[in-house]
Amino acid sequence: MAVKIRLRRMGRKKAPFYRIVVADSRSPRDGRVIEEIGTYDPKTEPSTVHVNEELAKKWLANGAQPTEVVAKILKIAGIEK
Repeated sequence: MAVKIRLRRMGRKKAPFYRIVVADSRSPRDGRVIEEIGTYDPKTEPSTVHVNEELAKKWLANGAQPTEVVAKILKIAGIEK
């Protein structure tokens, strides 16, 4: 089972809000998740990012692959692979 760390879109139309989640790569974008590890709000200035560092490091150590956007968010948050 390939596990990805990716964004799950929340919020209403034209006002996106994202949760950073760990999910099976075969599940849909807003489908079933394994665990939520943070949030990302691109509408604020500057963008707001909250990441549970312990959970993110645990999943990265267990082999979860972040998407490109999530990798950038984790780098901004100071979490390296």
